[in-house]
Amino acid sequence: MTRLTIDWYEQLVRPILFRMDPETAHHFALGFLKTAPKIPGGLALLRRFAPPPRPRTVFGLHFCNPVGLAAGFDKNGLAIPAWEALGFGFVEIGTVTARPQAGNPRPRIFRYPSEEALINRLGFNNDGADVVGQRLQRLRASGFRPSIPIGINIGKSKVTPLEEAGQDYLYSFRRLHAVADYIALNVSSPNTPGLRSLQEDKALRQLLEVVTGENALLAAPKPILLKVAPDVADEGLARIASVCEEFALAGIIATNTTLDHLALAGEDDEAGGLSGAPLRARSTRVIELLRHVTRLPIIGVGGISDARSAQEKLRAGADLIEVYTGLIYRGPRLLSTLETR
Repeated sequence: MTRLTIDWYEQLVRPILFRMDPETAHHFALGFLKTAPKIPGGLALLRRFAPPPRPRTVFGLHFCNPVGLAAGFDKNGLAIPAWEALGFGFVEIGTVTARPQAGNPRPRIFRYPSEEALINRLGFNNDGADVVGQRLQRLRASGFRPSIPIGINIGKSKVTPLEEAGQDYLYSFRRLHAVADYIALNVSSPNTPGLRSLQEDKALRQLLEVVTGENALLAAPKPILLKVAPDVADEGLARIASVCEEFALAGIIATNTTLDHLALAGEDDEAGGLSGAPLRARSTRVIELLRHVTRLPIIGVGGISDARSAQEKLRAGADLIEVYTGLIYRGPRLLSTLETR
């Protein structure tokens, strides 16, 4: 049964989607998922793909299973009921910025099927913190209120100077914390100029001081996580982990996309962040390095497309995992094939 379902997606649906421009296909799939709650039996159909429960509690939140949707797939929180029906243990929306922005010019997503990889240079295209916050507020007040944790990944608006980054993140945090179960600070996307410099010691401390200071004022502070780049040197990862502990963050997300495109040698390369199978080994290595220097919870992401790659991340030290590119290549049955005990 499982094998037939996988073949149904890979042999029939994926070829249709892959005839489309990647971004067009993405919006087509997201549009279907957004509409699913309005179709009689739509969510019930999606629930047929859901894996069995494998509950765990991490940074104070309950997860029915450890597999989440990575940030970037549903930037604006349009299809949360569908993601929950498919069986995701949590969903991370975003990246959301203080101001709405269109992102970089198209084309800006590129497929590499032989490597099961993607390159994107989207540039934080999203509706902005005000609109996304209002959307999630309506969802939580509706009959489709999510029962799984919803994380919101926030980043710097492109027009905001780096020296004002703290206030930019703070604006988004203030608008979104009430509708988020956790907040992820994205300082590692390669597609916003200068953003990765916020991983450097002084800039990172300044950012965390602003956001964690605001969080401490809340009656119920939210778990705050930091998303790191795979391209940080090993010694830099230890430093980042130490700063995260110093500011009592809830965890680290490892990793974002990579600027190392060596795996695409001989193919038409494009600027942007590489995700999928070529990222698998490095993201796992980053998890191992972080686990060696910190006890903070880790969400592992990068190159997860089957049971073996999921187990690899968990054995390396991840407490939870997220998928994105693997979902594009494997389809919705991916979740039930991941061995996450």
